Amino acid sequence: MGPKFDPNEEKIIAFRVVGGEIGASASLAPKIGPLGLSPKKVGEDIAKATSDWKGLRITVQLVVKNRQATISVLPAASSLVIKALKEAPRDRKKVKNIKHSGNIPFDEMVKIARIMRHRSMAAELSGTVKEMLGTAQSIGCTVDGKHPHDVIEGVDNNEYSVPSE
Repeated sequence: MGPKFDPNEEKIIAFRVVGGEIGASASLAPKIGPLGLSPKKVGEDIAKATSDWKGLRITVQLVVKNRQATISVLPAASSLVIKALKEAPRDRKKVKNIKHSGNIPFDEMVKIARIMRHRSMAAELSGTVKEMLGTAQSIGCTVDGKHPHDVIEGVDNNEYSVPSE
């Protein structure tokens, strides 16, 4: 058997969950059971914390200290872009392979880039904006009524102004 669990130690666990839904306790149990937490209670807490992200796959970070779990949501770029489209929540068991054909204003893409800035490898905010535009392209939506790749070229040619930070 492994070493005794230190209650003052901080354990960080990351999960991919569907927002607003109580995940299967069976998938949580092997990860958080040894830490002395109830998978059912943690599943309900995760569902409560991700209620803004209904129907979207999202990463959740659990910080466990003294058998207390603190939940924080770490949204991915694609989740932020899909949320910006303001689509109605869908039933993921019935509706498959959805096409996201909405339109996002460029200012909204800059806001998303600011949120994702700390996770980006780009040197400047304009690089992060281009990363988010690439995500929008892969999702299949438009930005300011144009194809996202055309907007990326516009950022390169200074047709779109991106703030320095």
